[in-house]
Amino acid sequence: MKKKFYITTPIYYTNQAAHVGTAYTTVAADVLARYHRKLGEDVLFLTGTDEHGEKIAQAAEKAGKTPQEFVDQISELFKKAWKKLNISYDDFIRTTDEKHKKGVEKFLLKLKESGKVYQDEYRGLYCAGCEKFITKKELIDDKCPDHQKEPELISETNYFFKLKDFLPQIKELIESDKIVIEPKERKKEVLSLLKQDLGNFSISRQNVEWGISLPFDKKQNIWVWVEALQNYITAIGYGNDSKEFKKYWPADLHLIAKDIVKFHAIFWPALLLATGLELPKRIFVHGFFTVEGQKMSKTLGNVIDPIYLVDKYGADAVRYFLLREISFGSDGDFSIKRLEERYNSDLANGLGNLVSRVLTLSEKAGVILSNSEESDKEFNSEIKLAQEKYKKAIEEIKFNEALESIWQLISFCDEYVEKNKPWEIKNDIEKFNGVISNLLIAIKEIADLLEPFIPETSEKILKQIKQNKKTKALFPRL
Repeated sequence: MKKKFYITTPIYYTNQAAHVGTAYTTVAADVLARYHRKLGEDVLFLTGTDEHGEKIAQAAEKAGKTPQEFVDQISELFKKAWKKLNISYDDFIRTTDEKHKKGVEKFLLKLKESGKVYQDEYRGLYCAGCEKFITKKELIDDKCPDHQKEPELISETNYFFKLKDFLPQIKELIESDKIVIEPKERKKEVLSLLKQDLGNFSISRQNVEWGISLPFDKKQNIWVWVEALQNYITAIGYGNDSKEFKKYWPADLHLIAKDIVKFHAIFWPALLLATGLELPKRIFVHGFFTVEGQKMSKTLGNVIDPIYLVDKYGADAVRYFLLREISFGSDGDFSIKRLEERYNSDLANGLGNLVSRVLTLSEKAGVILSNSEESDKEFNSEIKLAQEKYKKAIEEIKFNEALESIWQLISFCDEYVEKNKPWEIKNDIEKFNGVISNLLIAIKEIADLLEPFIPETSEKILKQIKQNKKTKALFPRL
């Protein structure tokens, strides 16, 4: 039986189309999914869209559409962006899907049966932009720091979940790495959050029409965050197909951004514990990036469309830059200037130039790489070193280091070409063929290692080697 690997991105909120921030998470997940498929594992890669809530209803009204029409349109835009970026997801969950609704209703009934749900009146500050209650200490100049708006003071009777009952257990699970949270600083951040008075949280809202009703009180809708988290189980059959659910749950990896760590590392495990379900094995939290040094926002007009980037630079160049430029667990900056510099130096001059030089020489001399051929000891050790560094980096979700290991092998090949000058030893056929064969073996390995990151380019290189024919430049200089 194949080892399974179930990886998820967050589901993306449909108040706007995909942007370079959501692309960042999704490309990262795609690389890991492709890597684990190459290992022969049974991979399930899930992404999707979060389509309920007050904010969606307001955006739909502003656009002159019904909420369903609005989310249908935005969801398709996400799918279009992911297709452009060659995202190989296995399932795309929408929270308006009937299977999601069925699973959510089953989950909420189980939650109610646990005895951890109660009804109470809540009076507090509510941010419509965040779709959550916030405290005064979270405000900056009496405004939500994320949306720059004053929250509304509301009072309503809601259903609450007894989060406090699970906090000691969650603390122990995180400290003992039974739930792995990475990088380490994010684990420390969650443990610090657990020391605060988090309190119980509301699982329902009154007067929010666009959502899923509580199965035990149709007058209230499930709070959008509680409902959205359940996509990870409803997508794989919870409430519908128990066989598929048993096969893939628990998730092997949740990839998330740091702004939703509390929901995934505290609220989600608590809800799962209350309903008797297994916990996700690993949560990896990536950072934010600014755009040209500024926070990305609609107001500043610096929200970057990934489709625009792909149309201008190509999918592989965008995928490469996103994961090479910034250490995945850290914050960073997105810059068109840096993208173009990376494109020219790494892809056009580095990878592209090496492949072009070697294929030109092999094509002219008719040197064909056989499947059984092996490189000499020097090359073998360099290839093995690159493979080891690459494997370690990928498994630690250090994409930039994995790519660096490949570019070290590219640099080694460039040095080997300069050292051996194959164009000067054409008359020594045996020596010439040996040099070119070594380089072809290395390039084939480079293409194989690159496949999860830049699949189109990897395929082109392997095709050129097989046909022993250089085609047009992999990455024409900008």
